[in-house]
Amino acid sequence: MADETKPKRFFTPVFRLSFPNLYVARKNEDDPNSKAKFGLSAVWTPAKFTPKDKELWLAIMKELNAVSVRDFKAPWKELPDNIKRGVRDGRAKSGMEGYGEGTRFANLTTHSRPGVIDSPANGKADIGPEHGNADLIYPGCFCRASVNVYSYGLKPGSKGKGVALGLFNVQKIKDGPRLDNRVAAADDFDDEIDSAWLDQEDSDFDNSDEDDFE
Repeated sequence: MADETKPKRFFTPVFRLSFPNLYVARKNEDDPNSKAKFGLSAVWTPAKFTPKDKELWLAIMKELNAVSVRDFKAPWKELPDNIKRGVRDGRAKSGMEGYGEGTRFANLTTHSRPGVIDSPANGKADIGPEHGNADLIYPGCFCRASVNVYSYGLKPGSKGKGVALGLFNVQKIKDGPRLDNRVAAADDFDDEIDSAWLDQEDSDFDNSDEDDFE
């Protein structure tokens, strides 16, 4: 018999990772009383979905609709504007890199630190600061995640309400162009270093005449 208290687990289609916050929990700046969360923004381009992606997407959409009907008495697509839908049209952030026409996005959050692993090609190795490889996760890489669908704001006096995707674990699938325009440190510097800096002792700089450069 299935455990009805255990949240249903779903797997997302592959998405482009944006705003990763997977290792240090942060509070919502707009609500100082909120509990700190881990999370990320997942950006999908449905036109590029594989048949398997479409199957995974439809399963999540079906659950979003079921939760909407159960808790807000309306189908997901017909929820009023004061109830957040969890999955949003990328045009709402069209001025941001990676979003825009033809994309969908969702903020996946959790109060517990999610597990993060590498692709099967890399042995599903753990990724994180304690493993010295947290830089493998960055805005722009491609990932997938295990999630659940839940509702919030059902209690009287709640600030907001809606349906959302909770986050369990994340798997990196492959690299992609960075969304934050940062350049890796190894790529930012060439191998040429003025040999004078390597040959001189620290004491050689003690008697330098700063006035020569004013």
